[in-house]
Amino acid sequence: MGANSSSISELPENEYLKKLSGAEPISENDPFWNQLLSFSFTTPTNSAELKLLEEATISVCKSLVEKNPRTGNLGSLIKVFLSRTKELKISAECQNHLFIWQAHNALFIICCLLKVFISRMSEEELQLHFTYEEKTPGSYGTECEDLIEELLCCLIQLIVEIPLLDITYSISLEAVTTLVVFLSCQLFHKEILRESLIHKYLMHGRCLPYTSRLVKTLLYNFIRQERSPPPGTHVFQQQTDGGGLLYGIASGVATGLRTVFTLGGVGSKATPQLEQCSPLAHQSLLLLLVLANLTDAPDTPNPYRQAIMSFKNTQDSSAFSSSNPHAFQINFNSLYTALCEQQRSDQATLLLYMLLHQNGNVRTYVLARTDIENLVLPILEILYHVEERNSHHVYMALIILLILTEDDGFNRSIHEVILKNITWYAERVLTEISLGSLLILVVIRTIQYNMTRTRDKYLHTNCLAALANMSAQFRSLHQYAAQRIISYTCRHLRRYVYVLDKLYFPHSHCSTLQHCFSTLSDNGEELLSLTCSHILRSYASSLFSLLSKKHNKVLEQATQSLRGSLDSNDSPLPDYAQDLNVIEEVIRMMLEIINSCLTNSLHHNPNLVYALLYKRDLFEQFRTHPSFQDIMQNIDLVISFFSSRLEQAGAELSVERVLEIIKQGAVALPKDRLRKFPELKFKYVEEEQPEEFFIPYVWSLVYNSAVALYWNPQDIQLFTMDSG
Repeated sequence: MGANSSSISELPENEYLKKLSGAEPISENDPFWNQLLSFSFTTPTNSAELKLLEEATISVCKSLVEKNPRTGNLGSLIKVFLSRTKELKISAECQNHLFIWQAHNALFIICCLLKVFISRMSEEELQLHFTYEEKTPGSYGTECEDLIEELLCCLIQLIVEIPLLDITYSISLEAVTTLVVFLSCQLFHKEILRESLIHKYLMHGRCLPYTSRLVKTLLYNFIRQERSPPPGTHVFQQQTDGGGLLYGIASGVATGLRTVFTLGGVGSKATPQLEQCSPLAHQSLLLLLVLANLTDAPDTPNPYRQAIMSFKNTQDSSAFSSSNPHAFQINFNSLYTALCEQQRSDQATLLLYMLLHQNGNVRTYVLARTDIENLVLPILEILYHVEERNSHHVYMALIILLILTEDDGFNRSIHEVILKNITWYAERVLTEISLGSLLILVVIRTIQYNMTRTRDKYLHTNCLAALANMSAQFRSLHQYAAQRIISYTCRHLRRYVYVLDKLYFPHSHCSTLQHCFSTLSDNGEELLSLTCSHILRSYASSLFSLLSKKHNKVLEQATQSLRGSLDSNDSPLPDYAQDLNVIEEVIRMMLEIINSCLTNSLHHNPNLVYALLYKRDLFEQFRTHPSFQDIMQNIDLVISFFSSRLEQAGAELSVERVLEIIKQGAVALPKDRLRKFPELKFKYVEEEQPEEFFIPYVWSLVYNSAVALYWNPQDIQLFTMDSG
């Protein structure tokens, strides 16, 4: 580096870096620093180049690790940077490009060195390297004992105090990146760090008073999505005559803004355009998520999480609680807009989850919005494209829906929002549908995908909970949504009979029954013929009669018998045997959802009654099932009541006439004839020790998508590359 432009391949042989990592102590007042920091650098543009940068940095670091205890050059470099940051604010106001450029270059070098140091040594060793001085070989300084804290505090001050201009964009991004690097020690530990040295500095002492300002600034960086300035706009340009300039800049783009790309587990993947446009917003959000998920200290809760939990709208004039010194105000309208626009990324979805779950002010504001579809539609799109998303992103999107459906006002309002032409929904052309009906379609599709592919109980349980929360407020369901509720329930009813048959009569060969289920297509549309329905009806009656006598005992014996027949081959139980309880759970919940709708809003949902009557043969089979008898009472009553009215109206009725009879019957049906059940309400509660899930998840996002940061995948201990 230095006065000439450098390429990555030349770094290990660069004379200035050799001197920095050499055996000669360099005073912080030495002119060498001006030469070292006056470099232009061709920025990495792909994963291969970043890997080269990492390898080049390692060679310099090895030498520095060996020599630094005697030279203290790392400390000198940091002190040079600290001294220059004291004038950064004035430099920004005076448009002093040269000063800012050199300060950025110093921080860029520090960040590269730190990243390698942290990945290669313990925090204790790192702390020692910050205390070495040049006075006496191997001596420890007294004035520099808190150099780490001073650097951390300086980085935070730089982020919150330096105005964001074209000439300061790059150093602001580098400051955020360096804080991420400081916290990256977690990547190299399998266990969750609970008493990290860096955590201690950030949660106590000089850094603590900046907590709310740092969180607020990172949030505003995310909200504003400031684009990276054009190359050259924040670089000091050499005068054409070269006169009077101590530090020349060689040709090329001298920018510390490193190219954005996403590094995958074993290779690179394309970077979303949004991250390329707004690297500071992207990196700020990652840092915010990391800070918010730091574990609590033994003597104090995480102040960054406290700040996120308690900030208020700028229009809220109520007093702050004295119990939380980290509260602040932010523009909720701008925050809401940014959250709606950025939901394509895991990070933005995770932020939305955190705010809805932890900040009551944000949750209340979001639920009061009259344009809630702007937030819900991107979440539904995440779930709809479940095959293309990682499981954590799907979980976060689903839990957001569950949190929203805890509110009755939300459940009512989504049926009043009418949407036109949902182009991303491919199964059916939806020219006009309510947001509520679309939500039902997407959630059922997600359950179906899970049951046939991933078989994750956690996922389908939360999907069903969201539907259950909404069920009492179902209004004017779209005919396709009503059909999917009933047809999905029927699919599991048929599957249930099939599994029971396989369990109780494992050696029988009912070809007709087998055919019934072989005709179930992958997308869940039932293609069973009427003949099969009649066979299933009589067959189910005999099975349920058996169940009603000794359900649990018979099931246990059948399972043991089946397992015994498989022991010789050491084969696991077939999927259908393992799935029986899951299928029964799904059936029970779907029946409760249907019952809740019929009990609370029958007259608002003629399409649901129509779909139920269309499949009444199958539902009637389950009225004697011991596990479903209670919940089937209302469904059976509705089927009987409306079937009778349709029979009285005559044969060959049109669809329109049937719906008209249903609407009339809904008014005539005495409400007291329907048995009241407890209201279906489910509330999301985080698991115990949520950090075991969230910390690896957040760091996998940093590893995979941080702006121009590369870590050797072989060094990562916190998660496997598949989970990262």
